[in-house]
Parts: sequence; C-alpha cells; structure tokens
Amino acid sequence: MDPRVKASLLWGVVGGLAFLVLIQGYELLTGTPVSIPAKAGVAVAVGVGATLASYRMQPRLFGNESP
Repeated sequence: MDPRVKASLLWGVVGGLAFLVLIQGYELLTGTPVSIPAKAGVAVAVGVGATLASYRMQPRLFGNESP
C-alpha cells in the first residue's frame, strides 16, 4: 500500500475515534443521550472527511516539516 494512502487512512481512523471520544464526554457532562446511529453516522463522516483532507493536504504540508 502506498504510504500516502496508508497515512491518510490512519488519520481518518484517528478523526473518527476522536469524535467518538468527544461525544462520549458530551454525554457524560450533560447527561443527554445521543443515539448510536447518529454517533456512528457522524463518526464515519468525520473519518471520511479527515481521510480526504489529509490525502489532499499532504503534498502541501510535506515541505513544512522540520528536519
């Protein structure tokens, strides 16, 4: 697998899981339950968005890394 694709997919997983952590914190603080289908749908959307964004922005950010 191409390293760029692999990195993008991993960023998508990180984005989706980060959303799930945030929604869990929201539920714990407010006591307001959020339905599982809503959580899953938004987590998938965030994951896909993070994957696409990281894939598109990787060439632009590559030159900005410090040695």
